[in-house]
Amino acid sequence: MQEPALRPGAQPAGFRLMRYFTLTTLVAFAAVAVSLFFLQRMEEDFFAQVQKEQATFFAQAQDELARQHQEAARSSLLAVHEANHVNLSRMVANMLWTSDFGPFLDSAQRIPIDGCKALQGQPLDVRRACWGEIGRRIVALPAFKALDAKAYAAMQSTTVFKIKVFDLRGVTFYSSEHGQIGEYAGENAGWRTASQGRPASELTHRDRFSAFERVVENRDLISTYVPVRAGGSDVVVGVVELYSDVTPFLEQSKAASRKFAQISTANQARIESAARANQQKVERSSHEFLGIVGGLLVLLYATSLLIVRIGQRIIDRQAREQAEAAEREQRWHREKMSTLATMAANVAHEVGNPLAVIHLLAAELPESQREVSREMQAQSLRIARMMRQIADFATARSESAEWVDVSAMVKAVCEFLSFDWRFRGRPIEFRAGQDVPACELVPDHLNEVTMNLLQACAEEGSPMQRCNRFEVGTFLRQGRVVVSIGACAAEGGEAPAGLPAWLAQSRFEPVRRRVAEMGARLGSNGHAIEIELPQAVSQQGH
Repeated sequence: MQEPALRPGAQPAGFRLMRYFTLTTLVAFAAVAVSLFFLQRMEEDFFAQVQKEQATFFAQAQDELARQHQEAARSSLLAVHEANHVNLSRMVANMLWTSDFGPFLDSAQRIPIDGCKALQGQPLDVRRACWGEIGRRIVALPAFKALDAKAYAAMQSTTVFKIKVFDLRGVTFYSSEHGQIGEYAGENAGWRTASQGRPASELTHRDRFSAFERVVENRDLISTYVPVRAGGSDVVVGVVELYSDVTPFLEQSKAASRKFAQISTANQARIESAARANQQKVERSSHEFLGIVGGLLVLLYATSLLIVRIGQRIIDRQAREQAEAAEREQRWHREKMSTLATMAANVAHEVGNPLAVIHLLAAELPESQREVSREMQAQSLRIARMMRQIADFATARSESAEWVDVSAMVKAVCEFLSFDWRFRGRPIEFRAGQDVPACELVPDHLNEVTMNLLQACAEEGSPMQRCNRFEVGTFLRQGRVVVSIGACAAEGGEAPAGLPAWLAQSRFEPVRRRVAEMGARLGSNGHAIEIELPQAVSQQGH
């Protein structure tokens, strides 16, 4: 059903583009703005995190560099002093080993130590007492004092704080600190390494240390175990341990490390300051970007709103024009049907009396012409019935909904259109379904829709234009009355095709509006048009 024309100034009841656009675009623009805001904040946080990670990495790299520098300094210090100790040990061996240390070692090795070694696992005091007794026996040897004097003279005025000499059993048979003579070093890793022919060094810190001339405190010492070889061979005959004071060198290394740490701290402070400045620049740039984008979004929203407002006015004007056209079409249809009803009534009146006379005259014909009389009477009754059908069909009905017999109404439309020239030679066959109930609708609306669809099916361009017979029927499906408009096979044996696309054409918009006004649905099953009417009730109830 076409929409009625609107009053001047009234708003059409169509799609409210302005309302939905305003709400939808406002939500969309707000979502975009919020998304941009959070994306910018995430970018700021990401940049800050990157700056923080870079600063942390730089600090860790500086710390690692300082650590490696300190370790390299300690390693270099150990290597240099180890080389010095090796050379010094060789000098001592060359000067004193053959003449003094060698003979004294032979005397000391005659002292048995198996009893002390057997005390392994005994209390520490017991073992120390045993090894101390070994030391006292070594010191009591006649050659000890002369050896001690020569060793003292050889080490005097050097950086060596202490010297210890071990035999291959691990026994300390000489030490510048006499209290350590007799100690067992067989389990010492440095002694084991040196006894196998390789020197071994270690950097240690001592709170108190007994040197040749005095007791020193808080000193950093390098101790080196150096193998002593027999003259002209690689045979190890003893081990010498030398202690040197490297406190001044280590202090210099620590001072350099502290200087390096100060420089690293200053660099780290500059990096953090630059990171804060960069972060402020990023935040300022982000705020400017958000401001520009926000302004552009507002401008775009305002422009879109203006364009849509203009579009809404055009839509409203078109809706009014469509409503007015629908009103004119509806008025024309009513006037056409009214004129047809008037014409049918006049024709029935003008033709009715002659038909009655013909019917009476035919009844008075003689018996010999009885067959002609019956034919004349039948045709006159047929003409009278046709005139009544046309008059009844064209008679105007109420515009309000009422309970109607759908099958009877559709059948009347089919009979009325049988007089249309477009259906000459192509009859309309109507099949009423069983137990089709009544439906509540406006009768003229159903007549109009059925008539328009049947006429369109018979026109040029219709998928059914080549069919030689139309089939119209009514049936009940899932509680709803369905009016079906189809056709037999077309010439050539092909069934009608393309109905859905054909029905979707704009020319059927008035039909679709009228179907929607009835609360019905218009569609197709591929070979026939179907009008599914509103929920029906039993014919017995009305």
